[in-house]
Amino acid sequence: MQAVIQVSPTQLKAIQAQYPTNRQLPPGAVFAHKAGSLSVTGYRSGKVLFQGTGAQQAAQQWGSVAPAKSGTTTPKTKKAKGDQLPPDFASWAVLGSDEVGNGSYFGPLTIAAVYVSQANLDFVRGLGVADSKTLTDQQIDRMAIQMMDRLPHHIVNIMPAKYNEVHEKMNIEKMKAISHNFALLKVLKQIQPDKPAGILIDQFEPRDIYYRYLQKEPLVVRENVYFSTKAEQFHLAVAAASIIARHRANVAMQELSQLAGRTIPVGSHKVVDQIAADLLAQGGLDYLGQFAKLHFSNTQKAQGLLK
Repeated sequence: MQAVIQVSPTQLKAIQAQYPTNRQLPPGAVFAHKAGSLSVTGYRSGKVLFQGTGAQQAAQQWGSVAPAKSGTTTPKTKKAKGDQLPPDFASWAVLGSDEVGNGSYFGPLTIAAVYVSQANLDFVRGLGVADSKTLTDQQIDRMAIQMMDRLPHHIVNIMPAKYNEVHEKMNIEKMKAISHNFALLKVLKQIQPDKPAGILIDQFEPRDIYYRYLQKEPLVVRENVYFSTKAEQFHLAVAAASIIARHRANVAMQELSQLAGRTIPVGSHKVVDQIAADLLAQGGLDYLGQFAKLHFSNTQKAQGLLK
């Protein structure tokens, strides 16, 4: 998979700052970066070539992707689900929200909402904001701190002990819906009397189910709300929310690691099971619940390791 964009000299420098050279430069290139399966090459002409997994998404953060040349085949990509967004939506003033930690056994569930006005679009774009999954922790921390200093935002950080308590009363999707709505309301209050042209939620449930979860909430954000999967592709506000949420979650993981006296990893793999078993042996289920989302199957696997 590949995508090509044409950018200004200023944008080229910003992209280069996010993707510093770590491999041999091809002819005419000013930087060449490879991280995992994604390669990014910038040329003096202003052309930037993205290749590999996530190429299309990474390129769209910086500009319009050039169409494939005649005679070539455009790779098939999974289409985003949700609302059909207006064609100029990326240039709107948008309040976006996203969450992280949903699939990780250890650590919090973190939701962030961020407002990016039209005046701040170039600022966010210039930081090199992209999907947080494609960035290093160092890049995330740098970008998040700068954005939190300038952009109206709110973070809901549900640490494991609280998460486990709430999960006894509701499922994770309802927890996320209530948290997104709460964060959005907080930012809308911050920016009054201004209003965003649109609100974009990274979709985790269809619209009707999302609002069904909010039936008993006293205030619910409904005006100009759009839902989309892969929402970070369609507006920088959601990408910014993802980065700020990831930054807060990273801080929380450091705090949990200090509490445990060992590195607490993200994910839900076999190493996680062994660490969970160690924590379980050290202090029982309540102690493990300070670090982990206990309803995950990893809890049962950890218990099995102790038998």
